[in-house]
Amino acid sequence: MNTEKITVVKYDGDYLGETQEDAAVEHPLTIRLDGEEFATMVCSPDHLHELVVGFLASEGIIRSEKQIKSLQIDDSKGFAYVELENKQVRNKDYVSKRFIGSCCGKSRQFYFHNDVQTAKTIRSYMQLSVIQCLHLMNELQNHSSQFHLTGGFHNAALCTKEKLLLTRADIGRHNALDKIYGYCLHNRISLSDKVIVFSGRISSEIVLKVAKIGAGVLLSKSAPTTLALKLAHDLGITAVGFIRKERLNVYTHPERIVQG
Repeated sequence: MNTEKITVVKYDGDYLGETQEDAAVEHPLTIRLDGEEFATMVCSPDHLHELVVGFLASEGIIRSEKQIKSLQIDDSKGFAYVELENKQVRNKDYVSKRFIGSCCGKSRQFYFHNDVQTAKTIRSYMQLSVIQCLHLMNELQNHSSQFHLTGGFHNAALCTKEKLLLTRADIGRHNALDKIYGYCLHNRISLSDKVIVFSGRISSEIVLKVAKIGAGVLLSKSAPTTLALKLAHDLGITAVGFIRKERLNVYTHPERIVQG
């Protein structure tokens, strides 16, 4: 379960007293890769298979799920045991053991060497109308029940131009995207005509994730950073932010967003 009941003393403007509320569950998951500790992440404890597959692909360890010989998850101990078909000799200067928190900002380093190798330049010719952008963001909001319940989740969706295909929620914004990536790899979904809709800030990390997934359009209800926009421009990603009510801002590659 992604949420648990907690007891809280709450003041509602009139009365101070005990009540029960839902809170987001924070779950540590350590990936052991070919018998060695690879990374520990803090996440929401659902869709963990997708999360591990998407994370390994994002880190440049695999390119397809076929490269995984076995993947076993021990929920009780918080471990994911992964064996690859072909064991790799990994340069520890490129990929090192690290703790990956659920918070934003310094929880992950920017531009590991594998980011350079795995972030793809997008050459998509798809176009969305403004109305379609607004509709997809509204649909994500409607499917964000865990956020509305606790206020403690980030939400991401994989979409066509017309509709949401799936949504994933996690306490870590990067984890939500890794779960989508893992789903796409497992189901061999083509990304050239897909859109990523996201609830959080457009940071450099999020742009890199979207580039690795292979989608050409990123829609967000929040603001971008300057480094994120530089990366989006260089990687061919259309970044659209501040999608709220009847407004939006197109920051990069505006040729994909049309009137209507």
